[in-house]
Amino acid sequence: MTVIDTPRLLLRAMSASDVEHVVEGRPPEGVRWAAGYPSPGERAAAARVVRTIAETGDPTPFGSYEIRLGADGPVIGGLGFHGVPDEAGHVTIGYGLVPSVRGMGYASEALRALLRFARDRGVACVHGDTDLDNIASQRVMTAAGMRLVREDSLLKHYRVDWDGPAER
Repeated sequence: MTVIDTPRLLLRAMSASDVEHVVEGRPPEGVRWAAGYPSPGERAAAARVVRTIAETGDPTPFGSYEIRLGADGPVIGGLGFHGVPDEAGHVTIGYGLVPSVRGMGYASEALRALLRFARDRGVACVHGDTDLDNIASQRVMTAAGMRLVREDSLLKHYRVDWDGPAER
């Protein structure tokens, strides 16, 4: 089970059973969910992971991660990859937090950790997008080191590129 620690968060790879619980909207036994989790977006992402597992197998470590507030805290959101890297080493990410913890820097902290994780596994480029009016999400991606590369009528598109693993 892949676990990524940050100073305030624990990012834990979700198993097939975990994502099924999210789709159903009920926490696994012994797991606390913050009020508002899972959001409709989290449930849609979990359904996508269930389909991916059924069609192509478990994408771990390029699947979904729950964001916990500390090691023993509640699940406050999720983030993850929209699939394994393509032949060019590109992957797309998404993330979300419950409303009660937004604006505290958790999303940027989690995204920075996931980007480091991806880079350390040979990913060359990470893509993300957000609605035109979602200023908070735009700030999260910028704070995590992504840059705006394109805007269309619906979305702003961000990415970060690397040519090698992160320096330690």
